[in-house]
Amino acid sequence: MHEVLLTDLGETATRELAKEYKPYGLEQNKKFAKMGGNVSKVARDNLEQKLGKSVISNQNNLNYQYIDKKEKLENKK
Repeated sequence: MHEVLLTDLGETATRELAKEYKPYGLEQNKKFAKMGGNVSKVARDNLEQKLGKSVISNQNNLNYQYIDKKEKLENKK
């Protein structure tokens, strides 16, 4: 779950920076994307320092439930 939150933070930071500074062209946009990513990196580093452990895992923490398409269609009948 932490990975998703950190990704959202980086994306939101990038979007807000772009709104504020209105970068033009690929190179400027890449610069602001790196700045937004740095915001989430700093947050991650800070949290891990306070916890004393990594917040990144190899588990899929999204709670999606995958339903077989055939089963889904049969339930509609």
